[in-house]
Amino acid sequence: MTPASGDRVAVELAEMRGEIRTGFAELNGRLDLALQRTEGAESDIGEMKDRVAALERNRWPIPAIAAVTGVVGAATGIVALLR
Repeated sequence: MTPASGDRVAVELAEMRGEIRTGFAELNGRLDLALQRTEGAESDIGEMKDRVAALERNRWPIPAIAAVTGVVGAATGIVALLR
């Protein structure tokens, strides 16, 4: 190997190192962005769980409404029958 080819190899290695560092910097940036989006999605999911839980607590008790409606209907029928 001649000194000129040794210098050329050193230059090529330095260029490759620079490209690798640039590639890793880009990859780290993309990973940071993905992590930020994931954390945002997780907080949104937590908020949605809280909202769903609040809606479930405040929903109408369907079986109770059905029972009351049935009793009122039966009472109306009896009143109409007795008149």
